Amino acid sequence: MYEHHWKFQKTPFKHDRSEASFFMGRSHHNALLKLQYLIEHRQGLGLLVGISGSGKSRLLDAIVHQPHFSTWPVARVVYPQMSSIELLSYIAGALTLDEALPTQPSMDIVLRNLENSFVRLTAEGRPPIILIDDAHTISDRQVLRSLQLLLNFQQPDRIDFTLILVGQPELVGVVRRVPELDDRIVVPCVLQSLTAEETTGYIRQRLIAAGATQQIFSDEAMSAVHELSSGLPRRINRLCDFALLVGYAQNLDAIGIDQIEGLSAELNLSRAAWVFCTDLASQAVHREFVPELSSRFPTDCHLMTPQQIVKRRGKSG
Repeated sequence: MYEHHWKFQKTPFKHDRSEASFFMGRSHHNALLKLQYLIEHRQGLGLLVGISGSGKSRLLDAIVHQPHFSTWPVARVVYPQMSSIELLSYIAGALTLDEALPTQPSMDIVLRNLENSFVRLTAEGRPPIILIDDAHTISDRQVLRSLQLLLNFQQPDRIDFTLILVGQPELVGVVRRVPELDDRIVVPCVLQSLTAEETTGYIRQRLIAAGATQQIFSDEAMSAVHELSSGLPRRINRLCDFALLVGYAQNLDAIGIDQIEGLSAELNLSRAAWVFCTDLASQAVHREFVPELSSRFPTDCHLMTPQQIVKRRGKSG
């Protein structure tokens, strides 16, 4: 709707998985390198954890679409709330080229099919990549146990594959329900929010990828976007998209801090509310993987009002 007004070639902040629009913060870059190592060296099990909207799916896309892995088969489970045999059957079906599984296969047929696929693909130099999205939603301990047993298939030079569990902070506790699976994690990765500087870079890169030839958001406006979004890409997209729409409706030449603050009131997205939500959701990950950040997040966050949280953080910051 507003593309012509801002002289864009496409909408800058829509869901876009093109390489030109992909921006990596420091934690994204570190996670990318770690997962590349995991896959290239066939190390087994990896864990990718981050708050909703932090860019987990986009990072996985960037990895599996790299030229080096372009011929490696990928089995991606986006709805893991299945029984053990359903989950393993889904993975086997994604990796099978020669034969289709029966409608209701027995476990021995599924396992034999998986083993044959693993052996064939490893011999071809194309070890498969298995991705389990939203793994934090797995409530059946037996499913987790099945994933742990799946890793027992691995045999050097005969069966190689990579398994990556992806989810929100709760995934850390979910995996720990099966110590044998927890012990198999070789590469744990945590995606953190973008810094203020990274948020500015993210916004500018998105605008340039859409065809912008001049600065549209003022520096103050981008700082306000960072504060209101807590540096989470999905929230940044939503705020900036609405801001561009408002600017178009008001026939503006640029977006300033007044438009961003006006949007925050209209969308009821106060800075304190974002801080409250982000702190509460990320405590588990920060305390598990980033101990030095623990002091910044009050342990009684869920009992405090947004105003109290802001006041507490002001004292500790």
